[in-house]
Amino acid sequence: MKSIIVIPTYNEKENIIKIIDKIHSIVEEIDILVVDDNSPDGTGQLVKNKMKDDSRIHLIEREGKLGLGTAYCKGFEYSLEKGFDYIFEMDADFSHDPIEIPNFLEAIKDNDLVLGSRYIKGVNVINWPLKRLLLSYFANMYTRFVTGMKIKDATGGFKCFRATLLSKIDLSSVKTNGYGFQIEMTYRIWKLGGRIKEIPIIFVDRIEGVSKMNKSIIWEAVFMVWKLKLGLVKLKTK
Repeated sequence: MKSIIVIPTYNEKENIIKIIDKIHSIVEEIDILVVDDNSPDGTGQLVKNKMKDDSRIHLIEREGKLGLGTAYCKGFEYSLEKGFDYIFEMDADFSHDPIEIPNFLEAIKDNDLVLGSRYIKGVNVINWPLKRLLLSYFANMYTRFVTGMKIKDATGGFKCFRATLLSKIDLSSVKTNGYGFQIEMTYRIWKLGGRIKEIPIIFVDRIEGVSKMNKSIIWEAVFMVWKLKLGLVKLKTK
């Protein structure tokens, strides 16, 4: 089974080569697709240089900062077209530990979506300010209450999709970013009857680079759960 990890980037020059090397030191045969939003710091060029000697690395360069959700959808489209069976979401900043990838690959054998959960066994978050931790934790409680999904961590971004079910989603109809995107994609798989499994991970806040979190991302997620619940988002399928 062919697997690929989609990593969206914007100004991640401190991390991108390190994370690629770390991933391949753990799972040698996995492919990596970087979707770069024209990073001014030269992230894309670093990936291009790395690609010259490594066919496992792929790059999509976009014209500007277009958002996390659209980056992932572009990466999903590419991965599906290339015939990959398992498609990951993963951050570039080491908040998602590559050591967990084999656990995802084992769990996805019997599931359609595997979620790396920060809250399935207590609270497994390191170096976050208390305010952000509480925001994330209660956002997930809020999401469970509104949508009815029995998911402990619907806002997390460390995931693995089975391509056969992901391919049924009309990705052009996905319009959200950030937390809202993560909730929407999980909800879509859930509504399709997908088998969803959460596995525990430890989330470590980035050491290098700058977080992309902002208030608009938070408010988008707040309203998104109600739009999903009330059927205001058209869950188009293929």
